[in-house]
Amino acid sequence: MSNHEDSHALDTLMSYPIAATLAYFSVGILLLIVCLACFEWVTRYNCWAEIRKGNAAVAMATGGKIFGICNVFRYAIQAQNAIYESIGWAVLGFVLLLAGYFLFEFVTPVLRVDDEIAKDNRAVGLISFLVSVSLSFVIGASITFGD
Repeated sequence: MSNHEDSHALDTLMSYPIAATLAYFSVGILLLIVCLACFEWVTRYNCWAEIRKGNAAVAMATGGKIFGICNVFRYAIQAQNAIYESIGWAVLGFVLLLAGYFLFEFVTPVLRVDDEIAKDNRAVGLISFLVSVSLSFVIGASITFGD
């Protein structure tokens, strides 16, 4: 089969709501895992080890990242017609969310965000949660702007 025929077959399959739902769900879960791994790689603490120890600040920050990532993906899915376009916009949205994470650390020079979260500073964990959630809405709105 040629690429054109493969693309046509995928488009035909995606015309069925159940197939489209399963495809977007599967891709969304896979992308969420990859994006969380990227966040884990750039933080100075081990998210899941800290959560296992009961670190509420890390749980809030990680929860905000999960919500933010999924919310960006939601907008990417809603705005696009083809699953490939949605994936592209979702990846761009994640990169912007990651950039926002670094900016948050940069614009708070009076404290080191990752260090405070690792120490279970719940105030910083809550602000981190809200930054991720808030930025996801801004990013999502920009994804759907042309729609």
